[in-house]
Amino acid sequence: MQQIRNDNPQKRLVGKPTGEVLVDMGLLTQEQLDQAAAEQQHSHLRIGEIAMSKGWVTKGDMMQALARRLGCKYLDLAGTRIDPVALELISERDARRYAAIPVSFVDEHTVLVAMADPSNIVAVDDLRILTGFDIEPGLAGNDEIIEMLSKLRSVGGQLSEGLDTKVSTSDEEVIADEMGDIREQVEAAPVVKLVNGVLARAADEGASDIHFEPQARDLLIRFRHDGVLHEIMTIPKRLQAGVISRLKIMADLDIAERRIPQDGRIGLTVGGRPIDMRVASLPTVYGEKVVIRLLDRSNVMLRLEELGFSEAAYNRYKRSFTKPYGAILVTGPTGSGKSTTLYATLNILNTPDKNIITVEDPVEYRLAGINQVQINPKAGLTFASGLRSILRCDPDIVMVGEVRDKDTAQIAVESALTGHLVLSTLHTNDAPGALTRLTEMGVEPFLTASAVDCVIAQRLVRKLCQSCRESYTPSRDILRQLGFNKDAIENHDVTLYRPAGCPRCNNTGYKGRMGIYEIMLVTEAIERLIVERKSADEIGRVARAEGMVSLRQDGYERVLQGLTSIEEISRVIV
Repeated sequence: MQQIRNDNPQKRLVGKPTGEVLVDMGLLTQEQLDQAAAEQQHSHLRIGEIAMSKGWVTKGDMMQALARRLGCKYLDLAGTRIDPVALELISERDARRYAAIPVSFVDEHTVLVAMADPSNIVAVDDLRILTGFDIEPGLAGNDEIIEMLSKLRSVGGQLSEGLDTKVSTSDEEVIADEMGDIREQVEAAPVVKLVNGVLARAADEGASDIHFEPQARDLLIRFRHDGVLHEIMTIPKRLQAGVISRLKIMADLDIAERRIPQDGRIGLTVGGRPIDMRVASLPTVYGEKVVIRLLDRSNVMLRLEELGFSEAAYNRYKRSFTKPYGAILVTGPTGSGKSTTLYATLNILNTPDKNIITVEDPVEYRLAGINQVQINPKAGLTFASGLRSILRCDPDIVMVGEVRDKDTAQIAVESALTGHLVLSTLHTNDAPGALTRLTEMGVEPFLTASAVDCVIAQRLVRKLCQSCRESYTPSRDILRQLGFNKDAIENHDVTLYRPAGCPRCNNTGYKGRMGIYEIMLVTEAIERLIVERKSADEIGRVARAEGMVSLRQDGYERVLQGLTSIEEISRVIV
């Protein structure tokens, strides 16, 4: 019997280790694979993760290799046309449940489905039953599937339903649903469905804030992505009262009071993820403006390394937060990620043998095992009074949401001197400015010098989209003019990147954010300058001489690594 040989190179790669597939595809050399395998012995990372971290392969290369290994197609959803007829074969709920999107019909019996895990036979069988078609699975990234489902959700359809139906703003209609997973409330009133669609879309797209802004003729909705506001849609003026009332009821606000600002919270589950939403209403000439801050509880579990700390910066910071006492101050403008840095630090310090108490305004994230206090000025609970009470509760670590006045600053400094580790935030432009700010508040310089151990100044910058960034070679004059370090200026082969724009990043050229940091350790030399009431500039010069990297230089390091652009650093740092 004649044996049939199968020389299909695609099939020869099925089931092989990912590293070998990358080598066979010509994306990785054998030497690089051996080096990654050696590093894997002590890092315990996957071969692909090591190769990506070293810049040998891209995420797209890894997806291609994984698809070859699984014996299926790789589907780049950003550049794939989705057949609307195929898309209607399963509900959005099932699509999210199985992390799958029907893409197109292969033939009259088979449909091509993009899946995050094509090897999940149970999911493939379920999809076969749901669709009534044979399934040809293709590989797509889980994040890409969620992003595509968010874009495909017909918020416009929900809006048209609202336009075609007479909308009542009565309490009975607006409270039509119960609080649960908002995607399951498909039978609710049109205004409710519209609001739920907007909230779910914002959560899926990773927006940090939602703005409902009354205008003269309509209600404008804007999302803040990566620190920048983008206009999303407009709603007819006659739906404004219903939408605003719905939001206020969800946040447990007084819908009858429209003359004064109000604050509240909404707790929802979006796609299985718990999302806290902080709601603020503000009376304007065209009606009440509502701003919602989205707080994804999963984000608070980030590690400090994932926030953007370089290895050197992390090691400098670690020397301070591992001490049993002293004050650590994090500075920067509103929205620069100060609270996230402190929460990530508390996650490291949160052990059963530590009593950690925080006093915040507001409590943004609820942390297990940590005692969190919400200030209430109307009841007399301020930062200063709350901090005094905390010190009577035998704390090891204290976090103060913000140092706003002399009393709070004085108590925080004295707490650091009496054996407590104190973490807090302060509004200054750079790290040296925090020390002079405490003096200006009325804290004696000798107390500040003894108590403060570390000051961090930080900003958030947008990361370049890795799918569409453009490389270019800058002139040495430009690098010198901007203040790049000497090595970068003298390097003739330096390559930088700038934004381009593609469907993956909504044509902005940026996707995601990271922190840049200026970490100043308070040494003996700096202590002397504080006691002598020297200026922030003089303190900064000594700190840089002792190894502190400025915000701008840390940002330029990220530019040289290809993570962000010169324009972005110039945007956030004056």
